[in-house]
Amino acid sequence: MEMNPLLSRLEGFDSRFEEVATLITDPDVIADQKRYVRLTKEYRDLEKILQAERRYRALLSSIDEAKVILGEETDEELRSMAREELDKATAMLPEVETEIKLLLVPADPEDAKNAVVEIRGGTGGDEAALFAGDLFRMYQKFAEKKGWTLAVTNTSEGASGGFKEICFTLTGTDVYGVMKYESGVHRVQRVPATETQGRVHTSAATVAVLPEAEEFDVEINEGAIKWDTFRSGGAGGQNVNKVESGVRLRYMWKNPLTGEEDEILIECTETRDQPKNKERALSRLRTYIYSREREKYLADIAQRRKTLVSTGDRSAKIRTYNFPQGRMTDHRINYTVYNLAAFMDGEIQECIDRLMIAENAEKLKEAAL
Repeated sequence: MEMNPLLSRLEGFDSRFEEVATLITDPDVIADQKRYVRLTKEYRDLEKILQAERRYRALLSSIDEAKVILGEETDEELRSMAREELDKATAMLPEVETEIKLLLVPADPEDAKNAVVEIRGGTGGDEAALFAGDLFRMYQKFAEKKGWTLAVTNTSEGASGGFKEICFTLTGTDVYGVMKYESGVHRVQRVPATETQGRVHTSAATVAVLPEAEEFDVEINEGAIKWDTFRSGGAGGQNVNKVESGVRLRYMWKNPLTGEEDEILIECTETRDQPKNKERALSRLRTYIYSREREKYLADIAQRRKTLVSTGDRSAKIRTYNFPQGRMTDHRINYTVYNLAAFMDGEIQECIDRLMIAENAEKLKEAAL
């Protein structure tokens, strides 16, 4: 019998699952929180794959058994039951196959992170700021429905209300994986409150959704540090001047901003105790490296923001919110709803679900599954 290609791709997952299940009960692993968190996530992911595999194998078995009965049995009642079971299992098979294929596509590790959201009024002046405020309230209500925590970090209010800019963080489960689809230019068509002749105006606001930064773990190869000791000069008493309590640290390090090897030089003479001075010099080294890594991170985010936000021009739109028609259209997937009031009230999950389905279809094509 020819091997099922999908089952062949699942070989080895069960043994890895057993291995991870053992590791997450190991006290040494539990003590290493980063490793423990990584392994528990892998455990949950493998569990989903194996559960889907069991359902897939059960369906294949049902199909084989039904075919045997139809080929050998003469009892019409048994044959009728077999046909019913065959039709049911055959109909369910493609859905489970697709589920397995999607589980086999590597997930974006950033999807599980919290999100930082920035909304800016684009073209349209005061009306754009008002619309930015409407979008903020839409996300605020959506976050409430999802059970997420929203915290505003920065605002710049518009002259007639709304926001020229508002930044906030969303904390919860898989926030970035859901909210990332909101990045882009949102266009609104409606009669502004300031319009006296009832004309429909077109304005835009931009939304950028970024994964929240995690604290950096500064890794230092202490064996590569070169230490010198020296006598402290200046005032401070006989001990400071006569004992080599001062320390000088030299450390070669690849600067993430320049990509070049730099020598870091730190001196510490703060105390009369050489070990304490060494400890403080190390602390200053970590702080220095952390600050440079942070600068690189912020520079990367700034570059990423440019690609997400575009220019705020009406031509670079992902959605149109047409108030006179009560219509919202997502142009990426040609999806339209005619219940704009509910959408603006935070009912945006169905649109996001459809965007996820479209993205998953692309992932399957790329992975050739």
